[in-house]
Amino acid sequence: MSIGSDREFEKLREVGRIVAQTLRKVAAAVRSGVTTAELDEIGEKEMARHGARSAPRLVYQFPGGLCISVNDEAIHGIPGSRVLQPGDLVKLDATAEKDGFYADAAITVQVEPVSQTGTALARCAERAFHKGLEVAKPGNRAFHIGRAIEREVRREGYGILRELSGHGVGRSIHEDPTIPNYYEPRAKARLTEGLVVTIEPIISAGSGKCFVAKDGWTVKTEDKTLAAHFEHTIVITKGAPILLTAA
Repeated sequence: MSIGSDREFEKLREVGRIVAQTLRKVAAAVRSGVTTAELDEIGEKEMARHGARSAPRLVYQFPGGLCISVNDEAIHGIPGSRVLQPGDLVKLDATAEKDGFYADAAITVQVEPVSQTGTALARCAERAFHKGLEVAKPGNRAFHIGRAIEREVRREGYGILRELSGHGVGRSIHEDPTIPNYYEPRAKARLTEGLVVTIEPIISAGSGKCFVAKDGWTVKTEDKTLAAHFEHTIVITKGAPILLTAA
C-alpha cells in the first residue's frame, strides 16, 4: 500500500510495534528444550494482548500463529512438537493484523551454545537487509534493493533463495510490488514516497536452492544447509526509510 493519511501511518506504526514486541517476547523464550508450539503460543498471546491477530492464520489459514523455522528450514515452518536443541538456528517470522492494517518482520535467533556458521550467516542476512535499506529511496526501483542485497550476500559466499522475496504490505500480507533479493532487471517497480514494503533477505550457507516440504508450507534448503532470514516492514520517505517493525 501507499500511505495516504496520518491516520493510516499511525495504524501501521501501531501494528508494527506489536510485531516488534511479539518477536522480542518470543526470542527471549528461545532455548534448548522448548518446543516450537510453545514459542508460537507465546507469540499469539502477545498479539492478542494488544488486540492483534496472526495474519498468516487469518489470510491463508496457516496452521500456526507465527512461522517458526529451524536450521535448514528457511521460512513458513509450522510450529509443533519439535524440541529445540543446542546450536539450533531458529527463524521467527511474525505478521500481525489490527484494524485492517498489517506489518511483517522476521529475525534469526540461535539456541545456546551458538555456532560460528550460524552466527556468521545470521549476521550476513541482517547486513544484507541494511544494504537494501540504503537504496530504498523514492525514484529507485525494486531491482536496486535486490542488487544491493545480492552483492553483500555473494561477497560473503552465501546462497540466496531466489524463489523468495520481499513484497508490498499494509492492507494485506502480500501486495505489489515484489522486492527481489537479487538483481532482477525486470523488477522495475518504482519506489515512491509513502510506499510500504518489506525487505527480507533469505539466505543459506549453501547453494540457495530450496523446495517445499511435504507439509505444503515449510521451505527448506535442498542441500540441508543452514538458512537465515531478516526482515522489517518499512515506509519509503524522502529521507531515510521508516522501520515500522523496529519500535
